[in-house]
Amino acid sequence: MRRALRIVVILIVVALLYPAIVFGLFFFAPNHNADLTTVDALIVLGTPTRPDGSPSPEQRERVMEGVREFKNGVSRHIIMTGGKTRADYVEAHTMALLAAANGVPAAAIVEEGQAGNTIQNIYYSEKIMQANGWHTAEVISSPYHLPRTALILRHHPQLQWRTHSAHWPPEYGVWRRLQLDWREASGCLRLRIWGFPQSRFLPN
Repeated sequence: MRRALRIVVILIVVALLYPAIVFGLFFFAPNHNADLTTVDALIVLGTPTRPDGSPSPEQRERVMEGVREFKNGVSRHIIMTGGKTRADYVEAHTMALLAAANGVPAAAIVEEGQAGNTIQNIYYSEKIMQANGWHTAEVISSPYHLPRTALILRHHPQLQWRTHSAHWPPEYGVWRRLQLDWREASGCLRLRIWGFPQSRFLPN
């Protein structure tokens, strides 16, 4: 009886500690590798558009945060990165159109339309930066997405970076936000333990 009770207590403790460990590693992920006030480029990470080609809520918030940072003088260049994923539209182009409609000059926007995931977002964006002689970046994405993004950015030590959070879409309630946080937090824990799968888009 005592042994069964001990097992129950252990299981309860593990059940209570596991979420704390997962979210602790998630929310205390690195958010920069250099102290930066201005950067050579803002990198706005893509996410699928709506089926009709209009910006999805997260895509809209990411782009609008990039627009605000541009207008605040953080950088003179914005890289919109994202290829054709679930919707039959190139994310980067939809994002570029939204930024231009909100006052960002077309000459300041660079479209990266090949990437199919976050690893490729960073890989192709860095290629653009190298081609332009840029070395510093602020990477903008949804709040729940940034810890995993930071783990990817740590594979690019030659790049000086910081992450910056877009706003949560007002359409997302508390439950939706918690779902996204938990999914990404669990994924980040697995990546910290097992690492990323080998990919030609991810330097060792």
